[in-house]
Amino acid sequence: MEIEDKIIDATKEIFSSMVMMEIEVKEVMEDHGPLTDTITGLIGLAGTHKGVLGIHTPYHVAMAITSSFLGMDVDEINEDVHDAVGELANMLGGNVKSILSEKGRDIDLSLPSTIAGSQYNFQSDKQVEKIIIRFDTGQGDFMVELDLEK
Repeated sequence: MEIEDKIIDATKEIFSSMVMMEIEVKEVMEDHGPLTDTITGLIGLAGTHKGVLGIHTPYHVAMAITSSFLGMDVDEINEDVHDAVGELANMLGGNVKSILSEKGRDIDLSLPSTIAGSQYNFQSDKQVEKIIIRFDTGQGDFMVELDLEK
């Protein structure tokens, strides 16, 4: 099973069990342009594999995910949304760590962080292998991106 398939399975499992949302894969992409009105949760990977995992979530989708995750209405981008998107990145990062490394011993993860903005680019200055998967939540799309240094 390829890493792409494992990331898809892990993302679906996290959303089903933790966020109470059933999601579907929309497409696997080579690249994405600038991100608009989006919040990105980030986890850095260091060790035998170096790179970054990002979950790019447009504001309206981030609020829907946070509402479902916390079981309360969220109608603005606030600390709860940043925390929820960061926690999703953290859970996905843990899954990616175990996918890339036998028992996850030789990869360390950073603490989750988030960035948000009306328009920004997300790209590495190093040569990376990108895996970008777009998911549909039924209330909009989000992307999971894994950039691994070659």
